Amino acid sequence: MSMAVEMSSKQPTKDFFSSPALSLSLAGIFRNASSGSTNPEEDFLGRRVVDEEDRTVEMSSENSGPTRSRSEEELEGDEEQELDELEEDGSGNKGKKRKRKKYHRHTTDQIRHMEALFKETPHPDEKQRQQLSKQLGLAPRQVKFWFQNRRTQIKAIQERHENSLLKAELEKLREENKAMRESFSKANSSCPNCGDDLHLENSKLKAELDKLRAALGRTPYPLQASCSDDQERRLEMYTGVFVLEKTRIAEIANRATLELQKMATSGEPLWLRSVETGREILNYDEYLKEFPQAQGSSLPGRKSIEASRDVGVVFMDAHKLAQCFMDVGQWKEMFACLISKAATVDVIRQGEGPSRIDGAIQLMFGEMQLLTPVVPTREVYFVRSCRQLSPEKWAIVDVSVSAEEDKEASLLKCRKRPSGCIIEDTSNGHSKVTWVEHLDLSASTVQPLFRSFVNSGLAFGARHWVATLQLHCERLVFFMATNVPTKDSLGVTTLAGRKSVLKMAQRMTQSFYRAIAASSYHQWTKITTKTGQDMRVSSRKNLHDPGEPTGVIVCASSSLWLPVSPTLLFDFFRDEARRHEWDALSNGAHVQSIASLSKGQDRGNSVSIQTVKSREKSIWLLQDSCTNSYESVVVYAPVDINTTQLVIAGHDPSNIQILPSGFSIIPDGVESRPLVITSTQEDRNTQGGSLLTLALQTLINPSPAAKLNMESVESVTNLVSLTLHNIKTSLQIEDC
Repeated sequence: MSMAVEMSSKQPTKDFFSSPALSLSLAGIFRNASSGSTNPEEDFLGRRVVDEEDRTVEMSSENSGPTRSRSEEELEGDEEQELDELEEDGSGNKGKKRKRKKYHRHTTDQIRHMEALFKETPHPDEKQRQQLSKQLGLAPRQVKFWFQNRRTQIKAIQERHENSLLKAELEKLREENKAMRESFSKANSSCPNCGDDLHLENSKLKAELDKLRAALGRTPYPLQASCSDDQERRLEMYTGVFVLEKTRIAEIANRATLELQKMATSGEPLWLRSVETGREILNYDEYLKEFPQAQGSSLPGRKSIEASRDVGVVFMDAHKLAQCFMDVGQWKEMFACLISKAATVDVIRQGEGPSRIDGAIQLMFGEMQLLTPVVPTREVYFVRSCRQLSPEKWAIVDVSVSAEEDKEASLLKCRKRPSGCIIEDTSNGHSKVTWVEHLDLSASTVQPLFRSFVNSGLAFGARHWVATLQLHCERLVFFMATNVPTKDSLGVTTLAGRKSVLKMAQRMTQSFYRAIAASSYHQWTKITTKTGQDMRVSSRKNLHDPGEPTGVIVCASSSLWLPVSPTLLFDFFRDEARRHEWDALSNGAHVQSIASLSKGQDRGNSVSIQTVKSREKSIWLLQDSCTNSYESVVVYAPVDINTTQLVIAGHDPSNIQILPSGFSIIPDGVESRPLVITSTQEDRNTQGGSLLTLALQTLINPSPAAKLNMESVESVTNLVSLTLHNIKTSLQIEDC
């Protein structure tokens, strides 16, 4: 009988999830824990009332001086006069008004002392005011009024400065508007009949272009997406989808839903199963007979077509899963290894029902990646629609749209034909997902190492999407489990600590995904080492991300084929007993696991904390291992011992600095290739070689202003070369 430990949560941490139930609602993943707060006081107009004593003003030495404005003196005198005039006599009647007192003008020495204190403390407390009043021979009330008036004066100065900036900006906009009007007048004079139409069309396109720029990082956006100059030029050229009316887009989405249903449910002759690989292959001649409207909707010129279908069962109910697909943040979170950028550009139609997703249609953008810098990303614009087909069945449909006369759309290299998934509730919170991926691609060059893998459709096919979704949902189940067997949570004794460690590992792995791919987040440079090995190097400066070290960071990556099965290679990297064989930084020191947390049914899906003990010091490493039927990843990073101990105790790991390195392992795409090295005879007939990508990240200089030099780059590339040499030596592989 396996023993189980009921974990306590005495030290709570912020949870990603809104409920501990195993039905796995993802809606809470991106919701910040809300803290109780009271509403501020409001006046009868509903405006917020702010206490003067609570205001703080940054003040520079330029705004202070020995002189004071007349408004300060008058405010002081008025305060004194009002207090004198409102004094009452002993009978309760107001006494006669006393003579108006003369204004009290502070001396230069008094002002100098009060200015000095104001620079240090704009809001002195009662004790400080009493002390200053005694020192200057003033009443405490006078000191209090002086500080209030000084704060008011500073605020007025700031407002005048802001007004001057706004006026300058307004003047600049007026000049630009004037120039645009003059340019438009010239165009209108040459074409008087089409001026109004051009003006209307230009306004519409400009508004939509602004939405795209905001969604993709030109302006602050929650996804923090960024664009290269080349991407921005393509965004400006891609205007075809906006020419279409929303009713037309809705019609295309409805037809795409019907096509997806047929593609997901039909068998032969539309789909034929390969005898060699066992995978389903689309009979394209039969497809054109079934859907003749697809004949003229493909990309012009040389192209390739990828079509695949796969079925899997995931641990999430259909309605919750459909909600995740319609939320761009949760969609990107589910497929973090596949999607480098994602944005909802526009909402074409709002959905119905309690969750407002049934019938929803939205225009989206996505950048798809492979975990290697040598395979280009795929940018695709598409319309996503959600439809509830029955009480237990939902359809998520993606399709690219453009006007027939739009020639600029041909500049896009990837278009989606009706693709997506049919999600059907089964039992116990599970769902059956039937995924269809159908793409038109312009002919492009792929590095020979990955050409077979990409051209076979495995890189971005349905199998990849389904396997990634299954792994994500399984991780959620293990994250929310409250009764965890002892063998699945070694070294961590509380539920809060387990969740904190898993969160930190997930953040580390997602950071590695961003660092290793060919997304325009990074500019990769190809370098040939002294040994003749090709590498890709990128650098970046971290200024504001508290989750990474501040300074200049260099990432060096190399990809190669190894005649080893992906399973054997994955087990080799995640085994702490063999870490010293390949990790050049461990210097052959003994490595021991001090904590191990399971996050999936496969024993390879786990998070561990390892200690590297040497004579000089001990180093802790956080390692996250992920594997599914498609790919495997091993990510690791050195972590601070003291802060990691706090995380194990249940503290929030959000701001702990982590700089991950690791490995990506995928099959080589040649499924009939025999193995040179294998663990069992059975593997020899079922698995081929592996495509391994190694990426190492190093903080070159803690100063973001530092410049990158070749010595720093060579130190990182040499470390990558040494690691690859150690791997080949340990696995007894000759140079390949």
